[in-house]
Amino acid sequence: MDLHHLRLLRELGDRGSLAAVARAMHITPSAVSQQLRVLQRSARVPLTERRGRRLVLTEAGRALAAAAIEVSTALDRAGRAVDAYLDDPAAPVTVAAFHSAGLTYFGPLIARPGLPPMRFSDEDVAQAGFPALVADYDLVLAHRLAHSPPWPADRLTVVPLVHEPLYVAMPAGHRLASKPSLTTADVAAEPWICVREGFPIEGILTAIAAVAGRPLDIVHRVNEFTVVAAIVAAGGGLALLPGYTSRPDPGVALRPLADLPAGRHIDVLARPETLHRAAVRSVVDALREIAAEPASRQRAG
Repeated sequence: MDLHHLRLLRELGDRGSLAAVARAMHITPSAVSQQLRVLQRSARVPLTERRGRRLVLTEAGRALAAAAIEVSTALDRAGRAVDAYLDDPAAPVTVAAFHSAGLTYFGPLIARPGLPPMRFSDEDVAQAGFPALVADYDLVLAHRLAHSPPWPADRLTVVPLVHEPLYVAMPAGHRLASKPSLTTADVAAEPWICVREGFPIEGILTAIAAVAGRPLDIVHRVNEFTVVAAIVAAGGGLALLPGYTSRPDPGVALRPLADLPAGRHIDVLARPETLHRAAVRSVVDALREIAAEPASRQRAG
């Protein structure tokens, strides 16, 4: 039996006739009779009986009708509790981000007035690992290369934040720093600092090697861009650094690749039901506003 059948039994107890029940439930009397027969098949004892021309509830039927009131009341309380949870603008929101996104967005979110309490975490995972994080966090800041496959939209809601250019980073005094832009031929013979295998930016170094027709000399594998910038500034090799989400370093020069567009998408990933929460939506709106601010778009060279 389901809630609809229980309501039908309750209406019969209150109204005392099939016609009155049919009017209350906006169905025909024959439909009421049919549904009563379905309900009766699920019970071990009779739920209704004839008294003259009227159909009334038996003792068992009245007990079940009373239980239906309790069920309906509990469901109403549950529905109101869910609504309160979804509409609560102050409910805490958990946010995870890869390192450079956390560096760029966590501080401005904290400083922004009117947002709900937020719980931040850093998650430095390979590109394929980001979708699974929505099981543990309300919002996940993820990145992928511009030409990589999209996120699995059948399991996620994806909110695009920004397309971020990636630049070749070199010591400020490097011979290539005098050029306004570079080609793959300019950089292919240099030593390189790369992210670990499976992380998005590795794919661009693979493309540079393919265009140049020679393998790159990968001398360091470091994921954290602040550390990468320090190695670059010390002369440890070239690297790819993001244009918006890396901290400016006076010892590092950034130059675009003219013959190989390099960039990544930064997106917010969430379970579809999570965005029904008012608090979560307010954080997403703030992230979109922060990403759109010119101040977040730092140096291009």
